[in-house]
Amino acid sequence: MIGYVTVGTNKFDEAAQFYDALFSTIGAARAYDTETFIAWGTGPSAPAFSITKPYDGGAASVGNGVMIAIAMDTNEKVDAFHAKALELGAKDEGAPGPRVETFYAGYFRDLDGNKLNAFCFTPE
Repeated sequence: MIGYVTVGTNKFDEAAQFYDALFSTIGAARAYDTETFIAWGTGPSAPAFSITKPYDGGAASVGNGVMIAIAMDTNEKVDAFHAKALELGAKDEGAPGPRVETFYAGYFRDLDGNKLNAFCFTPE
């Protein structure tokens, strides 16, 4: 159902480098790239993640209560993705671990303060 999500950035070049390195760990690459917008994906019909300079020319801001979740297929991939984000300068918002019986997640904020998580549904 979701085609793509977009977050605004005030640090376009730094955000591009951050997400290039982070998304390469899960096989995602740039699918669309302009001077003000970049989208990463794993294929033409898969959901994508993008960054943009705000169209109105104003400063990008973080949405209160907004979070973007990146699906993984193992807990180990959640751990690795979260660790890579922190290595690239993200701020920890909750170390990877079980949240409820079948949900494993790690939370972080990117260079602009956008909140993301990597998650996996584990078998019961």
